This record gives sequence, C-alpha cells and structure tokens, in this order.
Amino acid sequence: MPTKKRRRLKVGNLIALIAVCAIVLGGAVFAGWKFLGPKGDEKQTADVTPEPTATPTPEPTPDPNIKKFSLFVCGDALLHESVYEDAKNEDGSFDFGKQLDHVLETAEPYDLQYYNQETILGGTELGLSGYPTFNSPQEYGSYMVSKGFNLVSTANNHCLDKGQKGLTASHDFWAAQPGVLMQGTNESQEEYDAIASMEVNGVKVAFLSYCEHTNGIKAPHSYSVNYFPGHEEEMLDKVRRAKAENDVVIVAMHWGTEYAHEVNQKQTTLAQQLTEAGADVIVGNHVHVIQPFQWVNGKPVFYAMGNLISSQIGVERTTGMIAGMDITKTIKEDGTSEITIDNVRADLIYTYMEGVYPALRTNIRVYNYKELTDEILPDHEAYYEQFKNIMTSLDQNITIGM
Repeated sequence: MPTKKRRRLKVGNLIALIAVCAIVLGGAVFAGWKFLGPKGDEKQTADVTPEPTATPTPEPTPDPNIKKFSLFVCGDALLHESVYEDAKNEDGSFDFGKQLDHVLETAEPYDLQYYNQETILGGTELGLSGYPTFNSPQEYGSYMVSKGFNLVSTANNHCLDKGQKGLTASHDFWAAQPGVLMQGTNESQEEYDAIASMEVNGVKVAFLSYCEHTNGIKAPHSYSVNYFPGHEEEMLDKVRRAKAENDVVIVAMHWGTEYAHEVNQKQTTLAQQLTEAGADVIVGNHVHVIQPFQWVNGKPVFYAMGNLISSQIGVERTTGMIAGMDITKTIKEDGTSEITIDNVRADLIYTYMEGVYPALRTNIRVYNYKELTDEILPDHEAYYEQFKNIMTSLDQNITIGM
C-alpha cells in the first residue's frame, strides 16, 4: 500500500507539472504575440496596408494656339520744379521712389507698361527747369524703366521746350534703354517712317504716338515730332501698315481740350478713324484731368488719363487714372488669328503735397484713391464717386478697381 500510494503522488506531480508548463507556454505565446503586434516590425509589414501615395496633378499643357499678354497704362509725368526738388537728395541724386513706389506696385505684374513723359528728359547738363519750358532729370526716366515701364510716349506740347538739344538729349537717353519703345519724337526721317514694335509672349505689338501741337514752337525738322493735324491720312495709313505687320497696335494720342473732362468732337472722330484703321488700344493724354473711357468699334479708348504726377493745383488736376487689360491672340485652324481684349479695368490715383503756391511744394506722394483718408484728402469718398462717374459717363462696360 505504501508503494502504491507513492506512485499516485508521482502521477499527480506530473499532472501538476504539465499544467504549470501549459500556463507558462501560453503566457510566452501571448507575450510574443504582443511583441510582434501592431508595434512590431514583422506584424506591421505583414498586416498594415500602407497609405496610397497621392499622384500630383500635372500642369495643363499650354495651348500653342493661344498667346496673351497684359497691358498697364497711366497718364502724364509732369515734372514741375517742386516734383524734382522734392525728390532730390542731399548729395544731388534723385529718389522718385518715395513719391511713386507705392502706387506703381500695381503696375509691376503687367507685361507692357505705358506712360507719357510730358516734360523733356534733357538732363541736368541742359539745366533743369519747370513751367513754362520744362527740362527734367533723366533719373526720372531711369526710375520708370526700373519699375518696368517699356512703352513711353514723347509726342506732346512740351517736347520742343529745349529745342533740338533737348530732343537729342532725350532721344539718346531713351535709345540707351534696352527693351523700351519710345515713340513720338525722332532724330531722322528713317525713324519717323519706321514702325516700332516688339514681341511679347509670342504676340507682335506695334506702338505709335502722335500730338496735336508743340505750344507754337516750330520743329527743327519735318520728321522731329509726330504731329497729327494736317497729317491725319498719313497717320491712318501708318496704323494700317502697323496692323498688317503686327498682331496688336497701341496708339498714344496727345489731344483734347486742356482741363476739360468732356471729350471734344475731334477726339471722337479720330477714335473712330483710328480703330477702323486697325488701332487695338488708344491711350489719350494732355488735358491734365481725366476724361471718360469708351469702347469704340470694339476697342478700348481712354480719352485722357490725367496726371500720373505733378504739382498742379486742385483736386481735378491731382487726380489721375490707371488702367489695365488682358490681350489674347488666338490662332485659328486656317492659320488666321483673332485678337480679343478683356478684363479691362481702371481706378483713380491722387497726388498729395504740402505747401502753398508759389512756394515749392514738398512731401509729394502719389496714392491709390482706395487708400486715402480724410487727413490726406478731405471728402475723398465724395471725390472718388465724382471722378468715377466721369470715367464711366460714356460707357459703363469697364470694371472699376485694379
């Protein structure tokens, strides 16, 4: 009996040992599962589906049959003595950026930028002067070129203020500016007859400029200045030729009744004739106040942009216009092309200054109207509505705001 009893104890111990081993083995398996679970490299590789990689959307392929560029236009750079004296630094250099940088930021994105250089850029060697016979520092032209302006009109009533010396000095300055088309005054008959053009984003653009008179000062040569009175048919023939050789024709016209917001009959007649001849855009200046915008034969006509900068007296003369548009050339299947002009928009600018005439004005700054306060221009909101109504008085098919 004792022997049998000891045998039962051995069997029981064996059963207990097996049970303990089972428990230990089960724990080890469980621990191993946890080790190789979601945080384990093997488990993650085997069971976790990776996030799909996003495929970038390809840029649309440009249509080779569509070419386009943008155009910015503004008014007269009328550099009275106050303007260049206010810009002058102590060392004799000039800083026109403090006067114009802020408002000309609007022009920077545009491919072509136009303005009218109302006063001759004869430079300091000829002696700087203000009204009534102007001569301005060439540093102003350098500043405008640095801001991207590449279409410059010089056909205006002050272009002969310094005679042949002024014409030549101005011409030599502009001829030295790469990528800039200056039109309106010439140094030879060949230059007078030629059509100035450039290619912009695959679009060939011609630029012409004409004026009505030169304040009674006779031109040194028949080719010196592009006059339109008495030369209307010659001007229209040149526009036709420019259109035949180019895609787009931009014409600058120095015309109109000085200080009048109303457009005169000569302007409307010429606008009709120029657009019929092939002018795609007409930009007017001279009157030193703004005049209306109008679509003429489906082409945008800005009769007068007013002053870009000056030290003239009165809100009407210190209010100017800036404008922009998009121009597209579409090549058709038959090889012909079509020009469309859209997104035409305009807004107002204002030249602020301190001081009272006849003393020199100081702190001259050009602002966008939308940024004015009553401290800068009292009742500016009422003035904005007044001049906006002038802009749209002939045609409301233009967006206000740049």
